[in-house]
Amino acid sequence: MINIKHKNSLIMSNTTQVNVPLLQQNHENSQQEDPIPQNGSISGAVFNISTTMVGAGIMSIPATMKVLGIIPGLVVIVLVAVITDLTVEFMLRCTSSGKALTYAGMVGESFGAVGSLAVKICVITTNLGILIVYFIILGDVLCGNEFNGTTHLGILQQWFGIHWWTCRTFALLIVALFIMLPLLMLRRVDSLKYSSALSILLALVFVVICSSMAFNALWFGKTQSVRILPDFSQVTALDLFTTVPVFVTGFGFHVNVHPIRAELVKPTDMSIAVRISLLVCVAIYFAIGFFGYLLFGDSIMPDVLVNFDQNSDSSVGRLLDNIVRLSYALHLALVFPIMNFSLRTNIDELLFSKRNKPPLALDTPRFVSLTLVLLAFTYLLAVTIPNVWYFFEFLGSTTIVCLSFLFPAAIILRDIYGISKTKDKVMAIVVIVLAVVTSGIAIWTNLYGSTSADQS
Repeated sequence: MINIKHKNSLIMSNTTQVNVPLLQQNHENSQQEDPIPQNGSISGAVFNISTTMVGAGIMSIPATMKVLGIIPGLVVIVLVAVITDLTVEFMLRCTSSGKALTYAGMVGESFGAVGSLAVKICVITTNLGILIVYFIILGDVLCGNEFNGTTHLGILQQWFGIHWWTCRTFALLIVALFIMLPLLMLRRVDSLKYSSALSILLALVFVVICSSMAFNALWFGKTQSVRILPDFSQVTALDLFTTVPVFVTGFGFHVNVHPIRAELVKPTDMSIAVRISLLVCVAIYFAIGFFGYLLFGDSIMPDVLVNFDQNSDSSVGRLLDNIVRLSYALHLALVFPIMNFSLRTNIDELLFSKRNKPPLALDTPRFVSLTLVLLAFTYLLAVTIPNVWYFFEFLGSTTIVCLSFLFPAAIILRDIYGISKTKDKVMAIVVIVLAVVTSGIAIWTNLYGSTSADQS
């Protein structure tokens, strides 16, 4: 429970005059109107946070290991995890001192309507793009696609042949209606903890199978050579920065901090859940990167699933390949609802916050209609657009960086409640500089590389 008296005294110390009784009344009303029961557990929070992080980005981590090398790759993973923990801590402290119940509301307290709108736009752009990517990857796994001029068949086509019911349009429709939609209709994020736990288990299945295949190849002397450090004869120093957005995307769960925290019995447990989740994901990311790189070497593709759909020389190998692809496809289908949760909330807040509507979870027509429209929209775009990987990389360098690093650091520098110490502001400045510099270089390198490729 927030100390209202202490919070009001901090607000009064600010240069902006605030009506303290009105602020206290609004804060109390906001808690009375909040329909979300606070009975969430730490384990449920860990599952939901980890599921948010372990998404589509993990399939690109082996390719980043090829660019960085094993040791720098581990260093970058740990560094991004540490900065993520720091920025989430910034958010939790500001949330405890303020009265906002959402990310946009928290930034709005510091930067007004413009700041709140900026967050909503970033969340909507990021989550909508990621959900479309999830759909497209599911379509690639189940129904195949074309990569670098080579046609890759999906699992359904390999098993049953090419028919109308193994095409992308029909297969994704079945997944959307019978797997995603029932989970999307759950109105509490803590209700997704079981599907999130299954999602993490499926990610671990991928790690176990990949590592087993790598050890088997190592035993028979079939592993590929790996680099401990970057090979600057093949990459430039600037190319190393293009790997950072992959890890930033992988650790970007900030949009779900508020809904997950709001359902905990003790909101202070959120910090514990975050650190446990970060440790789990660091281990998963490094294991996937190392064993994937060890297994495929320099032939690793930007999406390692493409490597797994190559024909194996044994029935056991083909079975493992299919298990890997199916488990990951189901994993993404289970990640989809929790990413949709914050997307739906921000769109609702953008459209209905000034219309005195009841909370979304209590307004069944609004909740159902918004859920169906978002699912239909992402489905239609996914079956229309063949490949959005470049868009996914762009998100990792722009909107996700803003949500994960720039906004949390900015509210600490703004410090409207007087809770930031000098070291906090110094760290916030360091985070902003690192985020801007690495993202700027990554964007420039990607654009320059694309321009050079088009000219050649």
